[in-house]
Amino acid sequence: MSSAEAARARFDFDRLRPWLPLLTLVGLMLIIGVTQPEFLTPNNLIQLAGDTATLFVLAAGVSFAIMLGGIDLSIQAMASLASVLIALTIARIGYGSFVLALLVGALSGWAGGMAHVKLKIPSFIATLAVGGVLAGVALVISHERSITLSEDERAYLWWTTGASFGVPHEVMIAVVLLIFGDFVQRRTRFGRYSAAIGAGEAAAYASGVKVDRQKVIAYTLSSTFAAFAGVLLAGRLMSGSPTLANEQLLPAIAAVVVGGTAITGGVGSIWRTLIGALIIGVIRAGMTFLGVNIFAQQIVFGAVLVLAVAVTIDRSKIPIVK
Repeated sequence: MSSAEAARARFDFDRLRPWLPLLTLVGLMLIIGVTQPEFLTPNNLIQLAGDTATLFVLAAGVSFAIMLGGIDLSIQAMASLASVLIALTIARIGYGSFVLALLVGALSGWAGGMAHVKLKIPSFIATLAVGGVLAGVALVISHERSITLSEDERAYLWWTTGASFGVPHEVMIAVVLLIFGDFVQRRTRFGRYSAAIGAGEAAAYASGVKVDRQKVIAYTLSSTFAAFAGVLLAGRLMSGSPTLANEQLLPAIAAVVVGGTAITGGVGSIWRTLIGALIIGVIRAGMTFLGVNIFAQQIVFGAVLVLAVAVTIDRSKIPIVK
């Protein structure tokens, strides 16, 4: 192949790349639909959307950090802690327990962001440490056990459960958060600065962007979204547990990257995260239909994540891979 032909092929692939996640989603649904026709029934698709909503909320939050070229490894611990806080306090403070969970989420995200920018600790170390603290707190205050909500306590979670007009409330909440996230990314300085920092942090800093501030905001949003995901999980399972979201970290990060957001930052959007979350949801549902063991599904998510990173990564930013 001549250099001209190689350049043309690369150009064609670059133009196709933004559409790959959507094409992948459609292809997966058709493949599973052919082998399992009941998969494409309206009721099953609505159930799939409801099952994917919590994963999307978790992934949407971490996408703010990944857009900067960072990562947040505390999200599953924050979601689990939020569910425990709901279970422990909802009987005494009612709807205030949701506010408490979100405030704790925002505070932990702020702490992780400050540790990252002020102590110059890599984001994966800072957030991993915060996640360890959050997991420990959840275990201590729950006495290492799952806490089931009583009937009276469940009444406060009406807005996360059930359905209206045939649409699960979880889906409606996810749509509201999608609109909010899209507004933040496209209509605010933070969103524009995030893309600039991810594309080139040194250039953004030289242009006068307060890089540290934007990073702290990103990690605060990430952890707050994770807390919201914990609230949804508490409503779905009617309980709180210190290990409730332990299996959600890998699928959430995979959803962001599979959707087309580069792990190196600068390229991506919350809409891409939605497509990625749906892809992960379809893969998960398809494996369930085909009888794949739930623990073996983590193997598939890991393989999908490696493949997605290989396709989306910007190698010009990391000439040397360590």
